[in-house]
Amino acid sequence: MFLWMVIRINEMLDTKNPRQFYIGVLDIAGFEIFDYNSMEQLCINFTNEKLQQFFNHTMFVLEQEEYKKEGIVWAFIDFGMDLAACIELIEKPLGIFSILEEECMFPKSSDTTFKDKLYSQHLGKTKSFEKPKPAKGKAEAHFSLVHYAGTVDYNITGWLEKNKDPLNDSVCQLYGKSGVKILAALYPPPPPEGKTSIKSKDLMH
Repeated sequence: MFLWMVIRINEMLDTKNPRQFYIGVLDIAGFEIFDYNSMEQLCINFTNEKLQQFFNHTMFVLEQEEYKKEGIVWAFIDFGMDLAACIELIEKPLGIFSILEEECMFPKSSDTTFKDKLYSQHLGKTKSFEKPKPAKGKAEAHFSLVHYAGTVDYNITGWLEKNKDPLNDSVCQLYGKSGVKILAALYPPPPPEGKTSIKSKDLMH
């Protein structure tokens, strides 16, 4: 749904005129590191990490490749700014987000089982994942991630509930009555008791 919205916004803003030159302005999301860091901080820092990786690759890797294409005498410089390890730890299969999604599917899962799976999968196996050592008086933390901008201690309390975040029934009903067909199709009314729900193929028409 988010991707669909981005595509539609881009289509509306497109001038349709051919352009040879452009100026791109990217305001990178601010990196967050507090005494208490939760799921919101992980999402913000993950976004920041991805954008910084894109910037590094564009500015330091692709630019140097362009020099070679143009025949410029150039010794390739490794700026040591590849952030792939931390990014993959968060987004890859069996990464933090993947394990969180998996835990949300089990009714008996808890913050403890989530933490245990993270430790089992990553502690001692991935350099970017560490066991936190909070100083005296600091907020409790359950794991640490080594980001490019610093090491952040995260507290996973309530992450499962935050990730589930079901929509309110009244909101679903409102979307279901939308005049926008695709939005209404995403939120069909619940079937009467004793009847099966609408098949997914019916939503394609």
